[in-house]
Amino acid sequence: VQVVESGGGLVQAGGSLRLSCAASGRTFTRYRMGWFRQAPGKEREFVAATTWTGSRTYYAASVQGRFTISRDNAKNTVTLQMNNLKPEDTAVYYCAADVDGGLGLSPSAYDYWGQGTQVTVSS
Repeated sequence: VQVVESGGGLVQAGGSLRLSCAASGRTFTRYRMGWFRQAPGKEREFVAATTWTGSRTYYAASVQGRFTISRDNAKNTVTLQMNNLKPEDTAVYYCAADVDGGLGLSPSAYDYWGQGTQVTVSS
C-alpha cells in the first residue's frame, strides 16, 4: 500500500489549506484513514480519522469545528480541509491507512504512512 500526501504550504493565520491523500491498493474502500501531525520536538498527534465507509469521523478537540476529513472511494482519496488555521497548527501532516473498518485514533492503529507534507501558519 502506498500513501502519498499533497497540498501543504504556507498560509497566514485565519487562512485555509486543503490536504489530499492518495492511497493505492485494490481494497481502498476497506481502509480506515487518518491524519496525524508532528511539530518539531513534539510527538506525533492525532488530527482526524474516518472509517472505510466515511460514515463516521472523529476529530481532535484542537481542530474540531475547523477541520473536515472526507473521502472519495471512487478516487481512492482522502482530503483534510483546514479552515481558520492557527500558528499552533504548524506541523508536518501525515496521512495514514490501515486495512480495518473502524476508527483509528492512535498512530499504532495504522500500518501505512505517507511521507508527510509541511503546513506552516504564520501569525
